[in-house]
Amino acid sequence: MTATKALALVAAEAMEARKAEDVMVLEIGRVTPVADYFVICSAETSVQIRAISEAVEEAMEAAGVRLLAKEGHARARWVLLDFGVIVAHIFGPEARALYGLERLWADAPIVAER
Repeated sequence: MTATKALALVAAEAMEARKAEDVMVLEIGRVTPVADYFVICSAETSVQIRAISEAVEEAMEAAGVRLLAKEGHARARWVLLDFGVIVAHIFGPEARALYGLERLWADAPIVAER
């Protein structure tokens, strides 16, 4: 397992620890230079979306990975955390259905799905 893949799984585990739903890790580096992995999950409420976001930030910081950008935390419909080679997406149910990243990046291999 590569170090980057292991870090993507750290983000997924942090999501699961906060009861995220439909956690998925996509290896998008094979289809785009945007990042190596997308880690995607859903949450029912804005409070839970924020809690998951904070848990991912803390876990990645503890693993020595610096957060480069954060979008959507204030509204908490879709929070994007950019760690460079790993991008975490925490969606509310409506936003996940609307944006459909799994469909958009359907050519990317699924590394983990929980």
